[in-house]
Amino acid sequence: MPTNDLSPTAALRRHVYLLLGTVAVFIAGAKIVGVENVIEPSRYAPATEANYGFDRAGKPERKWPATRPEPTPMFGSNDRSRWATVRSLVDEGTYVVGYREAGQPDRGIIFEDGYQSIDKVMIPETGEFYSSKPPLLTTLLAGEYWLLKKCFGWSIVRDRWLVVCTILLTVNVLPFAVYLRLLAKLIDHYGTTDFGRMLTFTMACVGTFITTFSTTLNNHCPAAFGVVFALYPLLRVRPLGTAETRRDMLIAGFFAGFVPTMDLPAAAFSMALLLPLLYTRPKAMLLNFLPAMLIPVVAFFACNYAALGRLSPAYSDFGGPLYEFAGSHWDKLKLVQQGIPQKGIDFANEPKSIYAFHLLFGHHGWFSLTPIFLASLAGIAILVRRSFPDVRRVLTRNVPATEPVFNLPIIGSMTAAVSVVVMTYFVFKTNNYGGFTSGPRWFFWLIPLWLLTGLPGIDRLGRTRTGRLTLAILLGFSVFAVVYPAWNPWRPPWILQALERLEWVNYDVI
Repeated sequence: MPTNDLSPTAALRRHVYLLLGTVAVFIAGAKIVGVENVIEPSRYAPATEANYGFDRAGKPERKWPATRPEPTPMFGSNDRSRWATVRSLVDEGTYVVGYREAGQPDRGIIFEDGYQSIDKVMIPETGEFYSSKPPLLTTLLAGEYWLLKKCFGWSIVRDRWLVVCTILLTVNVLPFAVYLRLLAKLIDHYGTTDFGRMLTFTMACVGTFITTFSTTLNNHCPAAFGVVFALYPLLRVRPLGTAETRRDMLIAGFFAGFVPTMDLPAAAFSMALLLPLLYTRPKAMLLNFLPAMLIPVVAFFACNYAALGRLSPAYSDFGGPLYEFAGSHWDKLKLVQQGIPQKGIDFANEPKSIYAFHLLFGHHGWFSLTPIFLASLAGIAILVRRSFPDVRRVLTRNVPATEPVFNLPIIGSMTAAVSVVVMTYFVFKTNNYGGFTSGPRWFFWLIPLWLLTGLPGIDRLGRTRTGRLTLAILLGFSVFAVVYPAWNPWRPPWILQALERLEWVNYDVI
């Protein structure tokens, strides 16, 4: 059970949290300030080589550029698609990032050097191109770019490093500092051993892909931050005999609505918070939590409508005409559906058993790349078993008005249920690993849940020397996977590259 720890080591732990958190935040900041897209020679054939293409020896398909590419702090299709929208909104006053006219080459920002991206959709009737990414995040960041342009005269074309780095520091580093601060409080409150608390916080600082993706504009980091911002008001340390305040409900509600606007599958998390509150605190939920939750949700749909003239995001048309226009990267899906294999991990047509294995334990595995989550799995199992009386109290509406609805065992059961739902969805509904990515990015928003609810398992394993050594090794391998793509998060995981070297797996061979 959580305790207000007054032990002699409590002050030491707080010092450790401060030092580790400071190191993690400044590492993330340094990676952003030094950000640049690096072209690796190993991924290119010599420019003079006439015949080239992937083979079993891993020979690259692309030729080395004949002229020096334009330096850029934008990495690949995913973030370039978002930056193109930010630029277009401020510099051109439109969500349109490109145009197609009969008999003319495609034109627009999305086709310029440094902004080219496969993550685009086209309205067939108008020939207008848009980013395929939901526009709420890019709309918010366009507001920041507008301020930078008006206040300092910065242009994302002329001053791209100033603009890009400033925005990345704002969206990926400042929230990361708050995220770590709140996690430290929850970890210290709910942990029961010094080793378990400090290992879990170390993992939060340097052992998850949130650190890896701090250098790129993405939706997964804000979603993970939002999970903690929603949980903290419901789980924070409070005096005995007190429940959630109106302020707690408003903050939790807002971020419960914000998280799925960043990562759509996280709607399962939002519902897992909303339903127990609706059942046990209907008045407070309807007057505080729900209205606050609707603010980002309404903004999400409003931005979709402003961009595409419809409420649903472009994602909902995946496999339809918005994606599969002539020349689209995704037009190859038609050939895959016809049984014609295509190169690339985006078109992996594997049996579900193979895909599920790689998504959980294989080359993009949740547990293989961050094996510390195996210990978290034990913690979740412990919490699920402990949660039965608390879940029964919620189901029977027997939660006193002087007690909070949520505690760590209930969050453990919620994490188990949400994780099963989300992972099962991806296994059965897709064969997509997220493209060229260094980790299972579909699940990154689950990271803080698994860190927090893994505490009982880590505390229990950490009581013996063997357990502590095992946990340290698992942490080490987690850090290895996170640091491996040091200069670009949009690279294959180390396990996939090792399998390719051994010629056991190669998605670029038909």
